Amino acid sequence: MTSPERDPHPTEDPTDPPVGQPVGEEPTAGQPRRSGLRNPERAVRGLGAGTLSLEALVLLLAIQPIRVVGGDLGGAAIGAVVALAVAAVVLAGMMRRQWAWNAGTVLQGLLLLGGLLHWSLLGLGIIFALVWAYALHVRRVILG
Repeated sequence: MTSPERDPHPTEDPTDPPVGQPVGEEPTAGQPRRSGLRNPERAVRGLGAGTLSLEALVLLLAIQPIRVVGGDLGGAAIGAVVALAVAAVVLAGMMRRQWAWNAGTVLQGLLLLGGLLHWSLLGLGIIFALVWAYALHVRRVILG
């Protein structure tokens, strides 16, 4: 039995659309380029919720190492860290609301202010503010 031979290096058809461009659509000068995602709004909400969930997890897991290595972490600082983690989880669940993105930005500012309670909270605040800024950038690029 013989099977039809296949070309191991198929050539591209010049009539095929460029990679990432939907079939049958030509990009025009005034329209934004499509992201290629099935549901871009949902993908961006997932990015925001994932970022805030990760932040909450890191904040809760950082309490004990900060207490052991970093020295004096008072009850007020621990309460602030737990409150910020709870707020991050609540906001992660509310990413469908437009105001949740602004509230997430405020949360990053509050974490930076937590640096007044302990220097390591300032470090975490800087890291997560940069991650949140990147999430906002991706949101702006995908949704326009």
